[in-house]
Amino acid sequence: MSRTAHHRGAKAASASLTVAPISAVEHLAFVRTQRSVSFLQTPAWASVKTEWRSESLGWFDGRQLVGVGLVLHRPVPRLQRFTLAYLPDGPIIDWTGEIDAWLDPLAAYLTAHGAFAIRLGPPVCTNTWSAAQVKEGIADPGSKRLTEMPGQSADPVGARVTSRLRAAGWLPQSPQDGFGVGHPQFRYEIPLAGKTEDDLLKGMNQQWRRNIKKAAKEGVEVTVGTDLKAFHDLYVHTAERDHFTPRPLRYFQTMFAALMAEDPERIKLYLARHRGDLVAATIMVRVGAHAWYSYGASSTDKREVRGSNACQWTMIRDSLAAGCDVYDLRGITPTLDAADPHVGLIQFKVGTGGQAVRYVGEWDLPLRPMVYRVFDLYMRRRGG
Repeated sequence: MSRTAHHRGAKAASASLTVAPISAVEHLAFVRTQRSVSFLQTPAWASVKTEWRSESLGWFDGRQLVGVGLVLHRPVPRLQRFTLAYLPDGPIIDWTGEIDAWLDPLAAYLTAHGAFAIRLGPPVCTNTWSAAQVKEGIADPGSKRLTEMPGQSADPVGARVTSRLRAAGWLPQSPQDGFGVGHPQFRYEIPLAGKTEDDLLKGMNQQWRRNIKKAAKEGVEVTVGTDLKAFHDLYVHTAERDHFTPRPLRYFQTMFAALMAEDPERIKLYLARHRGDLVAATIMVRVGAHAWYSYGASSTDKREVRGSNACQWTMIRDSLAAGCDVYDLRGITPTLDAADPHVGLIQFKVGTGGQAVRYVGEWDLPLRPMVYRVFDLYMRRRGG
């Protein structure tokens, strides 16, 4: 199913669309009319990204609100009056329509309010690859990247959006490995619509099923909790082991406070314990019919009890019970090269069944080319 089906509630564009600021209340009310919206496009996300100035914008057909977007404004160093206007995983518009009719009034509004460029990430996929195809690609020494393989399906809307953005002067920002300064272009997702728990288990590989059974046999208990300090201690341990920079505890406290204030079911903390010891912890976010595995942590001790698999299976089951269409394991890189250190990420996620999905990716539209060049140079010098 096309990702764009999530946005059928966004009315098709007419030639008279206008863009204007809206309240957080209006923004959230529109989000609630949609089958699925990225949590990065909810008004609550503005309260999480405190280092950015934010605003909610609405598209109006006459007096009717037909689309919304959360814009995060990032100032340029030493040119504070200009901003990069960023709409992560957005905006929420009808991407099946004439996108110029939607994006032209956005560009006009943001130019008039000091933006030097717009960066957006259309929530539209272009290709999908089944778990079986990904496994075959990894096993084939001649296959190095997902993009070298024919997909299970290609979305004509994604191809059209890509073509129209390029024709209108937008510049693609997605790096070759799929990870950049923004959000990943390649993701791993488990379709849930029409499935049962048995269906989902059958779709997993033998190792995943074995690990889920092992966790249950060992007595691992997964609960939904509120102890963010316990999660963060384990997350810092995970960061030291796996060599990444952890976010501070206050970031997660802000994230939970903001998202739960918007909807008490929006974000949940899962804690897996074995005989009293915390062995794994994960964070899940849900908006409408879309659930995301957002953060994870695991102990080095007791890895054999498979707490991480137990957390994942509990989140998948809860997403299914909540009526979600998709459980989103977030970013992967498109590599299939067994010698690439990133291949382990896709191997772990492909074990869940599901599919690899390529999105349109993030695109920039320079509104003030001279300032954009200065910003681009600055970002290159600091490594993104």
